[in-house]
Amino acid sequence: MQGSNAVSLPWPPASLKPNSRKKHLHSTSDRKKYKAACWALAKAAKIDPGLTHLDITFHPPDNRRRDLDNLLGSVKYGLDGVATALGVDDYGWSMSIRRAEKDPKKLGSVVVTFTSQDEATIPLIGTIS
Repeated sequence: MQGSNAVSLPWPPASLKPNSRKKHLHSTSDRKKYKAACWALAKAAKIDPGLTHLDITFHPPDNRRRDLDNLLGSVKYGLDGVATALGVDDYGWSMSIRRAEKDPKKLGSVVVTFTSQDEATIPLIGTIS
């Protein structure tokens, strides 16, 4: 039975931000809890493990300015949980990331849509001559 090709992950805890002032030693329980929550959501979504391109869209809980690289770093443990749930090595994944409008529920979410790498597109800006 094939499932969907997307999963909505919870917004990562602030302690997982790469620029967090919290010592990494003290965020171990947050990492484990977030990874486990994302594992359970991915397991329930029944995503096809053969889809290897991730389109990651961050829906922040508020309008604070956030760098995309820090957003990706903060969701790292969640993506590890997804990879474990799918039984794959995330080494073979390719990714595109974007920031969307804030989440109207003010909870924040990270929507990960899986496609094959053949279907992945790169937006073209400008002209080619």
